[in-house]
This record gives sequence, C-alpha cells and structure tokens, in this order.
Amino acid sequence: MALGPRLELRHSTSLVMTPQLRQAIQLLQYSNLELSAFVAEELERNPLLERDERPETVLDEAPRLDQQPATAAAALDSADLARAETLPDSASAPLDAEHAEDYDPGGAADGGPWTPSAMGTGGRADFAEDDRGLEETLAAPRSLAEQLGEQLRLEITDPVDRLIGAHLIALLDGAGRLTASPEAIAAALGTTVPRVEAVRARMQRFDPVGLFCRDLRECLAVQLAERNRLDPAMAALLDNLPLLARRDLRGLMAVCGVDGEDLRDMIAELRRLDPKPGAGFEAPAPQSRIADILMRPAPGGAWRLELNPQTLPRVLVNHDFHVRVGPRASREDRAFLTENLAAATWLVRSLQQRAQTILKVAAEIVSRQEAFFRQGVGYLRPLTLRDVAGEVALHESTVSRVTANKSIATPRGIFELKYFFTTAITGTSGETHSAESVRQRIRALVAAEDGEAVLSDDAIVAALRQEGVDIARRTVAKYREALGIPGSVQRRREKAVLV
Repeated sequence: MALGPRLELRHSTSLVMTPQLRQAIQLLQYSNLELSAFVAEELERNPLLERDERPETVLDEAPRLDQQPATAAAALDSADLARAETLPDSASAPLDAEHAEDYDPGGAADGGPWTPSAMGTGGRADFAEDDRGLEETLAAPRSLAEQLGEQLRLEITDPVDRLIGAHLIALLDGAGRLTASPEAIAAALGTTVPRVEAVRARMQRFDPVGLFCRDLRECLAVQLAERNRLDPAMAALLDNLPLLARRDLRGLMAVCGVDGEDLRDMIAELRRLDPKPGAGFEAPAPQSRIADILMRPAPGGAWRLELNPQTLPRVLVNHDFHVRVGPRASREDRAFLTENLAAATWLVRSLQQRAQTILKVAAEIVSRQEAFFRQGVGYLRPLTLRDVAGEVALHESTVSRVTANKSIATPRGIFELKYFFTTAITGTSGETHSAESVRQRIRALVAAEDGEAVLSDDAIVAALRQEGVDIARRTVAKYREALGIPGSVQRRREKAVLV
C-alpha cells in the first residue's frame, strides 16, 4: 500500500457557541447588580448605545398649569370681580410683576431700618431660625473609636494614661476585644504591665460595657459586675462555658451548686448580655434586598407578574447618530460604527429576550405553587427544573440559569426562585409532599412537645406517616440536624432541668 499525502473531505456536525451566544447565556444568570454593571460598561464603550430615560408611564404626570384646578381661595367669579369696587389683595398685583426688582423708598436699600419683612417669607432677618430640612440637620453616626475617644478625654486626665488608652482603642478588633497581650502593649509604650492593666480596667466600664477584654468570659464577667450580678455561682458558670455549649445542664448545676430554676435564671441573664459589644458600631449598614420580579394580586383571584423597573436597565440604540455620522465618516470609522451598531442592537434584543424568559419561568413557578402563596409553606408542592422546562419549552440548564440569583417579591415575602424547587417525598396514599413542607412540619412537632413527651425520631416518623408522609428515620434525622434541632435525649435533658 503506497504512502503519501492526499486530500480528504469529511462532513461532520458540531455545536459552536459564538461569543454573542455565550454572552446571551451569561446574561440569563446575571444578578441585578451584575447586569447593571455590565450595561454600564457597554454604555461607556459603545457610542451608539444610550440609556432609556423615558418614564415608565405617563399616568403619573402632573397636569399643566392651565389644567390644574383652582383652589378655593383663588376660585373667584369674573362677574363678582366686575361688580366689586376694589380688587382683592391677591388680585391687586400684576400677574407678571417681578417682586425681586421692586424698589421700596425709605427701605433697607436707602439706609432705612432692616425689618424682618425685607427678608421675605423664607426666613428671619436675625438668623435665629434654622430653615434647613430635617434630613440636613441629622448628625452622622459616630464610630466606636470616636465615642471611646470622647469618654477617654472625660474620664482620664493623666497624659500617660491617655496615651495608653488611645493605644488600646487602636488595638480593638471588630468585636471590641484586645488580641495583644499586656506585656506586648507595655513594651510597645515603654511602660509597666500594671499601669496598662489599670487603664484597661477603667476603660472596660466605658459605654458600651465589656470592651477591651481578651476573651468571652472576661467580657461577660465585666457586664455582670456592672449589673452587680457577678456572684460565686455566676462566676462558676462563666468558668464552665464549654459545659453550657454542650448543654450539659446537670453538670452545670453540680459545679455551680444551684437547682434547675436558679440555673435557668442564670442562663437567661447571660442571654441578655452582649458577647460582642463592639460589633454594632463597625458593622456596615444593612443593604436592602430588592426583588427582580414583583408579584401582585390581580382582579379575579389571579396574580400579576412584572419585572422590577429598579433592577431592569433600559437601553436604546441611537440610530440618529449613526445616520448623521455614518455617511461622512471614513472607511475605518464606518466599520467601527457598523460593529457598534450590531453590538448595540444585539444587547437590546438580548435584554428583551432575557426579560421575557424570566417572566415566562416565574409565571410557571407561580402557577405550580399557587397553594403556597395562598395558604402557606405547608402547601409547598415538590417541583423540579425538568417540570418547569417541559412547560415553558426550555432546556433545564436554561431554567437553572434563569432562576439563579433571582428573587421575587410575593405577599408572603421575598423569596429566591430556587426556594420553590424542592424534592418530592412520597406519601402513604401515592401523593407527593415537598421536602421543605416536611421540614417545617418536623419543626412544628418539636416545638409543640413538652418535657414529659419528647418525640424521638421514630415517634416523628410515626406522626408524619399518620399525616400521609412516608419518610425514613434517617431522613428525619438529616432534616432535624439541618434545622439545628438537637436529639431527643438532649431535648429531654434540657426540658427536665428547665421546666
């Protein structure tokens, strides 16, 4: 058989994803913040793309001045004005008068007395009244360092102790604790450890109480001492916080020398303390959660879905600019404009298709979970991506991208779209139950038990099977641990002590 080069023609089919198709798929799974950032970048890069500043609706527009109804004070009949000998005060001045250019003989402009009326009705001549709005007079929240620095200047007068206190304030972490040892602090400042500890002890009583401590025990002890509640029993409880973390209440009663009722009061006292007194100052401002989809009741018992305009960027293609500049541009500029026109047109179409796809998927989810929105979490139905994909004629991966990082505002609160997809648990009669509704039912059964009838996992299984849920014991144990509910033995021990 001869060996040599030759040409062969082969036919094959393959799926090739263009950059635009890849970007369109990525747009589906963008969150509202990511989409806004992407559109902002495109607006800066593409001269043929502009933001749509048109209002959502013209129904809320204010009427023109010639369409506004007259007020009761200004509703004067022309016949009455004609019969009157003098005009009313409000009608005596010309309509086109410019009061700012009026000249008042003998007034302030001629060296006369400066009367409050010369200032008009917007303020006072002596500046005794602050005409600023309330939002302009609000003080900015002070940081923890600023508040502690003010207390340091008021409480400590010695210059050396003030220097030590300022250094301790600088060493505080986010929870209000000190991580550096007294020896290291004293060596850094060139002073003695007792003096550093004396200043630290004084500053532990600053507001909020419990700062400048090295561990949780010391922080709680300082707060209890401030409340005059640091007795020997409470000190023993603080010395055995690991037993409290393990919920070994019988061991705590033994080491503290108290009964169940006293231990319950001591634990309640600890819960009223702040384990991280400095966290509230340095914490960032809470970010409000804005839903991507708005759900409202419609007439006839249906639901109305719409995309939130606050999270949906709107852009337009500036065809006028392309028509004006294109014919007079050079070949390179025309190629640049043509490329950007295609990119802008593609982005507008992609955003429209994204919005339609999101609404289509959300409408199917709402239709499937109708009972949940009307009756609660106990009626949440099992739902999978395949169920929704089959109804809306999309691929499962597309539905997964659509529901990623998207939330919907419902009458029951704001939920992630992924929340409505739960696995199915078979019922005793052949029906199915949502895993989320079963978890909530387990939580309700545990919350309703008393100290004499603590439900074991087997008892929970029996109770659920009586309600028509066929579930295994290991599944109950998995759901219970996911909910943070301890086992029956631990719950019985706690209830026996605290009841």
